[in-house]
Amino acid sequence: MEPENAIPVRHPGRWAAAVAVAVMSAMLWNATVNNPRMEWAIVGQYLFDPQILAGLRMTLLLTVLAMAVGLVLGTVVAVMRMSENPLVRTAAQLYVWLFRSTPLIVQLLFWFYLAAVMPTLGLGIPFGPEWITFDTSLLISQITAAVLGLGLCEAAYTAEIVRAGILSVSKGQFEAGEALGMSPRRVLARIVLPQAMRVIVPPIGNSTISMLKTTALVLVIALPDLLTAAQAIYSQNLAQIPLLTVATAWYVFIVTVLTLVQNRIERKFSAGVAGVTRSRVRRRTLTAALSGGFR
Repeated sequence: MEPENAIPVRHPGRWAAAVAVAVMSAMLWNATVNNPRMEWAIVGQYLFDPQILAGLRMTLLLTVLAMAVGLVLGTVVAVMRMSENPLVRTAAQLYVWLFRSTPLIVQLLFWFYLAAVMPTLGLGIPFGPEWITFDTSLLISQITAAVLGLGLCEAAYTAEIVRAGILSVSKGQFEAGEALGMSPRRVLARIVLPQAMRVIVPPIGNSTISMLKTTALVLVIALPDLLTAAQAIYSQNLAQIPLLTVATAWYVFIVTVLTLVQNRIERKFSAGVAGVTRSRVRRRTLTAALSGGFR
């Protein structure tokens, strides 16, 4: 009996969609790259301008500092939220509720104008004498206000991400660590968190990329980041679109680098899981082969 010739299924919708995407891409290319009003010469002129590069360094610095504050404090808040102490757990829940309920731009302005309601900040005995007193206007500078606003807000979201990662690890892992005589803190650091990283890393990577772009909000406190630098230049030469294109190009470049780093970290933490999965598949294949051989 001769085998029948299989007729491939036709997909006219796919071809139509591909043609539509190609046409729209060509139109977009013609409207931007071939548009003389885009003034690409000005884009190239200011792409590595010292003022733009200084703003880029400030953007990267704010991203690193804010994410560091968010990761450290967010992990602490996540552990507090899972505490058996109701007071500690409630305090962590209130922190997450407050900072997720307040617009980030409001938080930036609040920290920047903190000296209006608290002229001085001091260290000492609670409700008692102060040993050291600081001038708030000097202590809370522009960059400090930006890091506090961005970092404390990020910690509220990071806390939920870390908590979800910890909850993804089975309780048997906690019990096994305690059976070995490990303290709860050591169990969390050595057993639970390394396994939770597989769940934590992807959203943290997305938060880092989002933070890079969110730093543009520091414009409201006049901190010279990348976007502020671009605005300062086009306020003089009136080349708004070319300078915004310069800022966009740098944002796209940094986000691309961060995405590649995130993908590499994800592969590293998922390698063990992938290895276990492949091992199980190989065992099942071998078992099925042996079972078939003995029939």
